[in-house]
Amino acid sequence: MESIGVLLTCPMNTYLEQELDKRFKLFRFWDYPSSTDFFKEHSNSIRAVVGNTTMGADAEMIEALPKMEIVSSFSVGLDKIDLARCKEKKIRVTNTPDVLTEDVADLAIGLILATLRRICASDRYVRSGSWKGGDFKLTTKFTGKSVGIIGLGRIGLAVAKRAEAFDCPISYYSRTERRGTNYKYYPSVVELASNCQILVVACALTPETRHIVNREVMDALGPKGVVINIGRGPHVDETELVSALVEGRLGGAGIDVFENEPNVPEELFALDNVVLLPHVGSGTVETRKAMADLVLGNLEAHFLNKPLLTPVV
Repeated sequence: MESIGVLLTCPMNTYLEQELDKRFKLFRFWDYPSSTDFFKEHSNSIRAVVGNTTMGADAEMIEALPKMEIVSSFSVGLDKIDLARCKEKKIRVTNTPDVLTEDVADLAIGLILATLRRICASDRYVRSGSWKGGDFKLTTKFTGKSVGIIGLGRIGLAVAKRAEAFDCPISYYSRTERRGTNYKYYPSVVELASNCQILVVACALTPETRHIVNREVMDALGPKGVVINIGRGPHVDETELVSALVEGRLGGAGIDVFENEPNVPEELFALDNVVLLPHVGSGTVETRKAMADLVLGNLEAHFLNKPLLTPVV
């Protein structure tokens, strides 16, 4: 397989990059200043693309690489891949589900605790020497608070399971009501937000779910409510989020993903009721290796004419 051309769209994981280099003829997209020149020179050499949440395979790339057979995504999300065009051209698509579920769900709980208990602000309080001048202000508990989840898929269910351990009543919104669960279902996000204290975003990003958390949803959640986003940045209307937090219409937010990563609204930096993370939901050594192994396994299965491990298209 050393002669098979594989395009890595951007730096994403050292282990993955090293293994791709060993097993295939690897092209690093970022090594070429001009994508136009790259496509002109190598368009007939690339049979596979490896992308992630930063850069996948859009319509332009798909058209520019006529020999492309498979897109193997180093992520569970597929919003950076033109799935319709892939189906049209019979290009296979794979992702990395399941292996990152536990880490992302763990982080969601961590964000809830950090936001409600002001863990990051408390840490800064100690480091700055402010404790010598008096105790830190009281915070609010997590145990027993109602948790609403947007998207009851793998990650949403894992978050629900963990929140149940804190005696939290669970409710959810999804496109359809899920069978086999006792969680309360609401047919709209506004109704869900009106009936929970913590709103967790855990759905896939699609045109329909873009800005699914908007001003109306934030106002329904209210001045004591908290938004936790471990989905995708565009799920939340960031401009409205900033306004709601600054004006006190929303109680707090724990955010791992942003609309224009790595750019984050600077108005959030001074707010102690906000916890900001640099998109690290699956960012553990163990999970990133498992994700990389899935990417490699899917590529090798495809080129050996074996069933794909995690097929999407």
